[in-house]
Amino acid sequence: MDRKWAIPLGILAVMAFASLTVTEQPATGAGAPINQGDTAWLLTATGLVLLMTPGLSFFYGGMVSTKNVISTMLQSFISLGVISLIWVVVGFSLAFGDSIHGLIGNPMTYFMLRNVGGATQPQLAPTIPFILFALFQLKFAVITPALITGSFAERVRFSAYLLFICLFSVVVYSPLAHWTWHPQGFLRQWGVLDFAGGAVVHMSAGFAALAGAYVLGRRKVHVASQVHPPASIPHVLLGTGMLWFGWFGFNAGSALAANESAAMAFATTNTASATAMLTWIFMDATLGRRPSALGACIGAVVGLAAITPAAGYVSIPRSIMIGFGASVVSSLAVHWKSRSTLDDTLDVFPCHGMGGIMGMIFTGLLARDVGLMSGQTRTFLYHMLALVIVGAFTFVGSLVIYKVTDLIIPLRVSDEQEAIGLDISQHGEFLESDPARQFGYHS
Repeated sequence: MDRKWAIPLGILAVMAFASLTVTEQPATGAGAPINQGDTAWLLTATGLVLLMTPGLSFFYGGMVSTKNVISTMLQSFISLGVISLIWVVVGFSLAFGDSIHGLIGNPMTYFMLRNVGGATQPQLAPTIPFILFALFQLKFAVITPALITGSFAERVRFSAYLLFICLFSVVVYSPLAHWTWHPQGFLRQWGVLDFAGGAVVHMSAGFAALAGAYVLGRRKVHVASQVHPPASIPHVLLGTGMLWFGWFGFNAGSALAANESAAMAFATTNTASATAMLTWIFMDATLGRRPSALGACIGAVVGLAAITPAAGYVSIPRSIMIGFGASVVSSLAVHWKSRSTLDDTLDVFPCHGMGGIMGMIFTGLLARDVGLMSGQTRTFLYHMLALVIVGAFTFVGSLVIYKVTDLIIPLRVSDEQEAIGLDISQHGEFLESDPARQFGYHS
């Protein structure tokens, strides 16, 4: 019997019994009647965004060494379970509850999703059930910590990771969502535009990944300059396809309606990703590297990350520039990182972090009617300020969370566990092709 696992089990039991004390109440402040077309589209979009999490599992899992595939995939997938409960209990309320000075939502406004039902809500969900809005936003909260896992893959302790994502969701993600997407959030009040999560999702994941790579340090194979082949390029291709497909729900769904904004976001998303994929391949070839399937996949995802904040605010031709610019910058960032001592295992910051940053910059430049290219300076300047605020808050906040987590549960596995692989040492499972299984290791 391992008593340390009794603590989270006990917390889960308390939550289960506490849920029995929450009485259902009729929704207050209901808005207009439900629009069936909008509701059907948002139900579909919510499912598409959910598909991105297993897609990310395949994307990351295919890149790591054979002895760490299962653990890497599970780190993405388990986020769905952990964050779902946190979101129901307090996360949604912190992000979208009654605003406290534009900084955070009142945790009791929608505690246990109380007052969140099938009726519309005038400010947040004017034409769809409010519960559907909450579920759609949940999927964004789920994938954000999952994105971070690529930075510390192959060396993080599973139990510590679970604690980290709980704290990250409450302390970092929910406040960022409130600042940016709540009508009274201070970034929203400034006019900062983030259509689907360039700052909230990709910048926050990127800077948290940067902090994680710094805190956990370098893998032994990284110190020794050993290069392992990806476990499965076909898995990376499959994951990329699932991400690309799900991203249409991520971006087009953020219109919160079946309208022209959703259709344009759908088109700009596809165009930017296609451009970024081709740009990455051509960059590799220009620099003397062979065009690769892995490079094509990374480029496509960079384009998806970069268009996210701008998807509903720019024209289709301008999405080409966003995909091209972000891919060039991220490719150069990956090249620089590979020559440094930073061990961001799967290049989360150079790809997602820089992709989000470039997307926010391009949004300030190219946004329809209010961008710098339209002769307006206010939006662009506030976007530059928001980049500094979001980057500093996420990096420092994540750094503190890593340190606190490490005090409670050591973040990094032992040298022996790292050498044998996390699949066996953390989960007692292995792939048939994993040579480490011959050691018969038991954690």
